Amino acid sequence: MDVMIHTKVWKIDQIKSDWHVQLAQPAALLSAGKQIAFPTETVYGLGADARSEEAVRGIFSAKGRPSDNPLIVHIYDRSQVHELTNCTNELAERLMDQFWPGPLTLILPVRQGVLSNQVTAGLQTVGLRMPDHPIALELMRQAAVPIAAPSANTSGRPSPTLASHVLDDLQGKIEGIVDGGATGVGLESTVVEVSGQHIQILRPGGVTVEQLQACCPEASVTLETELETKEAPRSPGMKYTHYAPQGKLVIVKGESAAVSQYIVQQVTMHAAENKCGVLCFKENAHHYEQADLVLSLGSVNQLEQAASRLYEALRKFDEYGVTRIWSEASTTEGIGAAFMNRLLKAAGHNVINL
Repeated sequence: MDVMIHTKVWKIDQIKSDWHVQLAQPAALLSAGKQIAFPTETVYGLGADARSEEAVRGIFSAKGRPSDNPLIVHIYDRSQVHELTNCTNELAERLMDQFWPGPLTLILPVRQGVLSNQVTAGLQTVGLRMPDHPIALELMRQAAVPIAAPSANTSGRPSPTLASHVLDDLQGKIEGIVDGGATGVGLESTVVEVSGQHIQILRPGGVTVEQLQACCPEASVTLETELETKEAPRSPGMKYTHYAPQGKLVIVKGESAAVSQYIVQQVTMHAAENKCGVLCFKENAHHYEQADLVLSLGSVNQLEQAASRLYEALRKFDEYGVTRIWSEASTTEGIGAAFMNRLLKAAGHNVINL
């Protein structure tokens, strides 16, 4: 029988001049091998000392996460790159210069014996990133340890963009939550692997293909096609179904008027036996008044806003007990690549093409 933990919440108000002092207790707990959730600019992470097998085991236990799914290690200082990895690639260093702190994770050759084997899932590489969030950086500085931190949610559930989402999933399973308010990007970091003059995107995220290409114009940038294989994934988010709401989610692609018409027909057809929800852009929201819950992602021309709202919307469908959900699709340009990546995973790649 699992022992319930009293999960403490520290609400950090950055307007106050002494907000750094409020991080002393959660930082000390991280140093002592406990699991603490904290905000980043992407989503809330569930952190633990990346060097400790026991501390990292606590992450997998709390999340119910498959053990062959590697963890990203978060750092607060560039010197840690060379303490933890054998990075000698000039292109990788340039990406750090351009995008750190920020939503970019780099897969690098790991130094043997410096991190828990559970962090790397037995691979010879590790994903590193420096988050662009003052609370995350200060928490790590005070803890003075590299922090392994996947998203702070039950494995497979929508990632948390608010501390309340973390509490919903992990209360009684982790030591505490640092509440720093809503996250910014709302989707996990872009994960890339650099080899020579090639940048392979293993998971799209807040740093786009276009931004990577602009930073390294001489490099080729490709987005890996995700396949279900028996191999251990090289990056989080590659192999397993993620972000799924409890209701059945279907994505509808096609010309806007046809998509709206199809979704209205489906809602009408299923309304008697289901609580129906629609995830859409504000330009089309007025079409779906028959649905029990209509959630707007904002304008179709502002996909950054859609990205920041996605996970909260998926959780809201669960909160309202919605059993059938239809979602409009977006373009895959810019942040749209990451948005559609997460939406497709949430739907289990259940897509209607009109």
